[in-house]
Amino acid sequence: MPLVATSLKLPKALKSRITRLAKRAGESPHALMLRLLEKQVQASERFEQFVADARQADQRMQESGQGYDAADVHGYLKAKIAGRKAARPKPAQWRK
Repeated sequence: MPLVATSLKLPKALKSRITRLAKRAGESPHALMLRLLEKQVQASERFEQFVADARQADQRMQESGQGYDAADVHGYLKAKIAGRKAARPKPAQWRK
């Protein structure tokens, strides 16, 4: 992948913290910043996709008038977390 140069002005205190962390990790400050930037960009992209998926699900729910009762969903999740078998909640008509 081709690399492009960019300039990044950092406050002195932040630069010192980055340098300290990089030394502890056995890498250069540049490598640490690249790694952390990549992780943060990936997290932001996952969050954007999460929000997009939620909006699509909400749109489908609005169009169909069907959804799940919160109490049923909570009971299902609690059972699964506890390691018990549980039947998936059934969709219900919430709007006529």
